[in-house]
Amino acid sequence: MGRTANTLRDVLDAFWRAAWYCLDPRVIILSLLPVLLSGGLAFILGHMFWATAIEALGGWLESSVTLTVLWGWLEAVGLPRLKAVLPHVILLLVLTPAVVVVSLAVVSCLMSPALVRLVSRKRFPELQMLHGAPWWHGVLWTVWSSVLAVSALLVSVPMWMIPPLLLVLPPLIWGWLTYRVMAFDALAQHASADERRALMSDHQYALLGMGIVAGLMGAGPSLIWSTGLMTIAMAPVLLPVSMWLYVLVFSFASLWFIHFCLASLEALRQRVGPAPAPSSLELPLTANRSTCTLDS
Repeated sequence: MGRTANTLRDVLDAFWRAAWYCLDPRVIILSLLPVLLSGGLAFILGHMFWATAIEALGGWLESSVTLTVLWGWLEAVGLPRLKAVLPHVILLLVLTPAVVVVSLAVVSCLMSPALVRLVSRKRFPELQMLHGAPWWHGVLWTVWSSVLAVSALLVSVPMWMIPPLLLVLPPLIWGWLTYRVMAFDALAQHASADERRALMSDHQYALLGMGIVAGLMGAGPSLIWSTGLMTIAMAPVLLPVSMWLYVLVFSFASLWFIHFCLASLEALRQRVGPAPAPSSLELPLTANRSTCTLDS
């Protein structure tokens, strides 16, 4: 019970510290690059391909013999306009997981290393950096975790027809993905491989809970599509706004995981002693290069 209470206290402490750090001008400046990159990419792709995709999807739905009954039923109940909106809704349902994964990957690759260095300089200046994972290891970890999460999401879609599972499965999957990526990024520079595995195992339930909370917070940007049919029609313009909101949520989540993980690493070393520093032959050159990203 005492250990659980201490873990909960550390989680809440990291939460408020992350919220405070989000007001730091350096964090705000760091968040601009992912926002501009992801939002600009979403706007360009939406402007170039949205109308074509809607037209192709609408033609396929129109020609579907299976959906003929649905079109007749919509006209019978006085909702013929839904036929024109349905392609937009289907495309948004397909794109939303992609937007979430891209936003998470952008924050992981462009912001997390710099945020780790910011937090470590201000709060953990004495914490030794052992570079347990080179930058390319983190990229592969993010890609593989994203593939697993999206696969689980697709496989679980039929179970969403059961109302309780609809409220449980997507947040659980997104929470697992957030915890895997954010915890790894938070520990990659400071922890050894053994320390990282030990911390992610010892605190897996706390980290998963943090990921689920972050995933539920990430559901907020999706609410802009529920305000009416006009917002769905304006999807090419609102899609960059949605991605910008996702980036902000994941930026906060990254700081939350960094504060919690580095504090846990410091406590671990106080209990068992510091891990042996890697030799120059064991320290990947790529890990040194990764420290230059967004540090200026």
